[in-house]
Amino acid sequence: MKTERLFLGAVVASVLAVINQSVFAHGGATGVVKERMDGMGVMKEAMRVLTPMMRGQVDYDAAVVRERSEDISRHAGEALTRLFPEGSLDAPSEAKPEIWQDWDAFSAMAEKLRVTADGLAEASENGLEMSGEAPAVGGIMGDQGGSMMGGGMMGIGAGSDMMDLSQMPADGVFTMMGQVCSACHTRFRVEK
Repeated sequence: MKTERLFLGAVVASVLAVINQSVFAHGGATGVVKERMDGMGVMKEAMRVLTPMMRGQVDYDAAVVRERSEDISRHAGEALTRLFPEGSLDAPSEAKPEIWQDWDAFSAMAEKLRVTADGLAEASENGLEMSGEAPAVGGIMGDQGGSMMGGGMMGIGAGSDMMDLSQMPADGVFTMMGQVCSACHTRFRVEK
C-alpha cells in the first residue's frame, strides 16, 4: 500500500510537471501566437530526435524518421502560414515584421519545409548516405548536375523541375530541410 502511494505520488508529480511546462513554456503566449509556438515546439522536438540519427550518433530507425518527418509536415506549409495573421507580434512572439513585408518569401519557405518533410518521410527507407546504405546524391540528381541548389531554392517546390526527394538518402533530404529551417529563422525570427 505504501509503495502504491509513492508510485501514485510520483505519477501525479510527473503529470503536474508536464502541465506546468506546457502552460509556462511560451512565457504566457495566448491565441494564435501560442498555437504557432506550440507547432514550432513540435518541429523542434522532431529535429532534436532526428539530428543525432542523421549524424550517426544513434541507431537509424526508418519508422522514427518517417513519424518525425510527418510531425514536421503537419506543422509546415499552409498549416504554418495560417498561424501568422498580419501583425500578430504580441509578446512573446519571436516573429519579425519582415514576415508580412515579404509574405511571398515566407509562404514559399513554409511550403518548402512541408515538401522537404514529406520527402524525408518518403526517403526514410533509403538510409543514410554517410553509412553507405543509400545512393549518392550526385547519382540521383539527373539534370541538376549534382547541385542541390538548382531549380529555385534547393531545387524543390511546387511546379518546379524538381528532384525526386524520395530517391535521395535520408540524410541528404534532412540537410535540405534543415537549410530551409535555418534560412527562415535567419530572415523571419528574432533571435533571443
